[in-house]
Amino acid sequence: MPKISLKGQQMPESPIRKLVPYAETAKKKGNKVYHLNIGQPDIKTPEVALNAVKNADIKVLEYSHSAGFESYRTKLSAYYKNHGLPIDVADIIITTGGSEALLFAMGSTMDSGDEIIIPEPFYANYNGFSTASGVKVVPVISTIDEGFALPPITAFEKLITPKTKAILICNPGNPTGYLYSKEEILALAEIVKKHDLFLIADEVYREFIYDESEKHFSVMNVPGIEQNAIMIDSVSKRYSMCGARIGCIVSKNKEVMAAAMKFAQARLSPPTYEQIASEAAIDTPQSYFDDVVAEYKERRDTLIAELQKIDGVKVATPKGAFYCIAKLPVKNADDFAQWLLETYDNNKETVMVAPAAGFYSTPGVGLDEVRIAYVLKKEDLIRSVAILKDALDVYNKQ
Repeated sequence: MPKISLKGQQMPESPIRKLVPYAETAKKKGNKVYHLNIGQPDIKTPEVALNAVKNADIKVLEYSHSAGFESYRTKLSAYYKNHGLPIDVADIIITTGGSEALLFAMGSTMDSGDEIIIPEPFYANYNGFSTASGVKVVPVISTIDEGFALPPITAFEKLITPKTKAILICNPGNPTGYLYSKEEILALAEIVKKHDLFLIADEVYREFIYDESEKHFSVMNVPGIEQNAIMIDSVSKRYSMCGARIGCIVSKNKEVMAAAMKFAQARLSPPTYEQIASEAAIDTPQSYFDDVVAEYKERRDTLIAELQKIDGVKVATPKGAFYCIAKLPVKNADDFAQWLLETYDNNKETVMVAPAAGFYSTPGVGLDEVRIAYVLKKEDLIRSVAILKDALDVYNKQ
């Protein structure tokens, strides 16, 4: 029988989605499952976006430009400038989700065997994108005890080799919710300038900042690294449009964008209806975001307060996005997460969490941690944590 590729064998499973079969079995048994495992917001998609699709008068569903609709890029550039980001139309290529933007970024800046430094824990699919691109992830560990702050600059410099091509950050972060300070971004800017590296910033959660004293600082706002900086963005979280699969890669570096354009041409074009929705979504009123941020802030505060009531649980308070990492009093969170779905129920209810080991590339790290997405309403979060507390008691008495 012919064999699959080594790359195919090495592609990691999603820690977010690999427990889905167990959740499906739990539901077939009549159990309600509270999904804390995936960043799928329950916030309604803006009506202006949905209506644009409903009202689109299209007779032929044609290819779009490989870089995306010019009208959308023009509007997106204006949106960024209104938010203080100096991004022109020529700096933007529309992609099929932030995922494709990351693949374009890696494909345009790295060759097989090159290295990318990523503070961990990090979005699990960075492992997958790196494997698909033949790139080696070099992790620099941030810890729950430090609130997942940026590791010391010396930790980065020790890891830089002739094969290092880029540093990748998610700001604010998935899975930690950590928001990098302006000082931390400037420190990273100094490293990439000094060592002639790219700084790739996944900024898809930019709007989700919960404390008034905190502000998001973009890599596109750092003077002097215009040739180093690459920004990844998406409509998935901003407008609760995960299914649209529309994102973009942004850079002032013309060589990077020319290379990314060749990848864009190879896949022909991003989807048409979704671009129509995304372009219309830019007209979403500020009141929508004000309400969403207020809702998520309340959810964050509720979740953290409830988790802190459980003996043996440690959690770092996230400043942004809608995730947190919780350290549990268990040896193996993978086993615990599966047991929650396969064996346990509390009055025919259980919870689904994402084991955090899959958000690290260092073996053996994060085995007792889970990522929790606070994308459920407040009452469901309170109930979920109550179930989690009871489950931990039952599990540890086995």
